Amino acid sequence: MRLPLAAALLCACASAGAWLAEFGIEGMGVVSTPHTEVRATLSPDGQHIVWGSTDRPGGAGGWDLWQATLRDKRWQDARPVALNSAANDFDPAFSADGRWLYFFSNRPGGQGGDDLYRAPVKPDGGFGKPQNLGPGINSRGDEWAPTPSRDGKALLFASDGRGGAGRHDLFIANRDGEVFGDPHPVPGVNTPHDDFDAAWLDDGRAIVFARSDDAASAPIRLLVAQCEGARYGRAQPLAVSFNTGESATLAPVVDWNKPGELLVSAMAKAPRAGKLDIYRTKVPAVTGQAGCR
Repeated sequence: MRLPLAAALLCACASAGAWLAEFGIEGMGVVSTPHTEVRATLSPDGQHIVWGSTDRPGGAGGWDLWQATLRDKRWQDARPVALNSAANDFDPAFSADGRWLYFFSNRPGGQGGDDLYRAPVKPDGGFGKPQNLGPGINSRGDEWAPTPSRDGKALLFASDGRGGAGRHDLFIANRDGEVFGDPHPVPGVNTPHDDFDAAWLDDGRAIVFARSDDAASAPIRLLVAQCEGARYGRAQPLAVSFNTGESATLAPVVDWNKPGELLVSAMAKAPRAGKLDIYRTKVPAVTGQAGCR
């Protein structure tokens, strides 16, 4: 199961981080609330935001996906997404063309554990019937944080059911027609620790991802690695003041509408709405080469 954030954060350092001009909170009171908000994604037109919450009341049950709409330059009308099930639905990500919303769920009918799904996006911002991505992606273990490439030809995700360096590792699957398959480890990134929650920067010339000794508890830190041609080089901490390794910083997602900006989940001293909030910061500098995707 995905990390039990509500329990983990009770033990985390509540004073981690500090308020600096380098970041800002997203949707105070609407998106970021006293509850636990994780992994926000924006539609490419910038009009809709979807995120996950482990404990926000009003959903279908378990962990749920929530959505708000941009009106008068503010996020408004937060509501649970209709595709939620009584199980856990989490880790949303819009495709760059706006056609799909990817997420994970442990609803009945999957391959086992947390499986990756996608649902078609309707013209009104709603969603169609979810589709399991199938055994080419999903294992008997847990798959998390699906992240489609900008061109839609590859999918980045984490899994603990496909072997690898240990615990959760990061994988890339390529698309064949409408099906993703043949996952292979992200070169140069995976370790015996939990490596998960990844996003490509500049089409894979760099990657930002979360690492923890145990994804079921804090601390969790975001790292950035640059592509050295065939593999990613040594990962360095994302340069944001609350990314200290004393608390939980995770779930990076590039804003398709503003590709120079990154949404992350974290606890900052201020501004702060609750447990884990959604923050917006700049995408770190990309100095890597092509070839790692």
